[in-house]
Amino acid sequence: MVKKKFMLASSIATTFLATATAVSGFMLTNRLMYIKPKEAAFIYDREVKAKRFDEAWYNGCSKDELTVQSPNGYTIKGIFLKPLSTKNTMIICHGVTESKMNSVKYARMYERLGFNTVVYDHRRHGDSGGKTTSYGHYEKYDLQAIVQAVKAIIGEEALLGIHGESMGAATTLLYAGTVEDHASFYISDCAFSDFRELLALIIKNSISIDFKFAIHFTNIFIRMREGYSFDHVNPKLAVKNIMKPTLFIHSEPDDFIPSSMTEQLFEAKPDAKMLKIFKVGAHAQSFNDSPFEYEQVITKFLHDFIGNYWVNLDSDPIA
Repeated sequence: MVKKKFMLASSIATTFLATATAVSGFMLTNRLMYIKPKEAAFIYDREVKAKRFDEAWYNGCSKDELTVQSPNGYTIKGIFLKPLSTKNTMIICHGVTESKMNSVKYARMYERLGFNTVVYDHRRHGDSGGKTTSYGHYEKYDLQAIVQAVKAIIGEEALLGIHGESMGAATTLLYAGTVEDHASFYISDCAFSDFRELLALIIKNSISIDFKFAIHFTNIFIRMREGYSFDHVNPKLAVKNIMKPTLFIHSEPDDFIPSSMTEQLFEAKPDAKMLKIFKVGAHAQSFNDSPFEYEQVITKFLHDFIGNYWVNLDSDPIA
């Protein structure tokens, strides 16, 4: 009788644990899929106060609005900033909860380096459509659509770089390593190397539940509800397929995505790569805290790996 009671109690406890972790998995899935983007006014005010958004420059800059159809069934909104008479262009991919307004800060730097810039909103961010955030899985196909649209404008001979920040960096690497390696070069700033590992780390440090069970059930619900799994969001595997030059950037004090993840990415990438770990800066703050050094790093990367970059700078502007 005692043995039967023990088995019954054990069964109830196991069922309760399974139910609790399943519910946790469902709730975590919701938090991931429907993470709340920052308000446009908040991003604008923050960038203006930090003097990273020059409104006078922006208003006077030649630019075109971009509306690109996503293969996932919605429109992607962006802006093609054209301060220079050149075809050379950078595409900037922002981080989760941010918007294209956060990406404009890089446009002034790339103008000095001889590039025009495309900034755009990821799905479910800013002015773009889409119902959920997928941390690079569906976003990489949106990036493919942006690349194709931009190449149709600038031509195949122009230099085209992609610069990603945080989730945008992961999206960049997933695009180049699993969809098509069709840009001239890539710059990855504070990307995660494996979304499953990042999520486990976040849960372990912030939520009082068994993170292994939570990850397992979250992955099941993601697969059921969104049609992909965490195995599809693994930049560390993707970078093995990237042949084009890639610059990896991170900051040592980053306590959201550890800099060790970028070191893993750098190690996994074949040749034509460069690594810079900044000594200061919280998550996605390397440029904000060290803008001059940041620009120097990118300048060196372009000099070392993009052979015709300096030729294009020294030649007459391309109309």
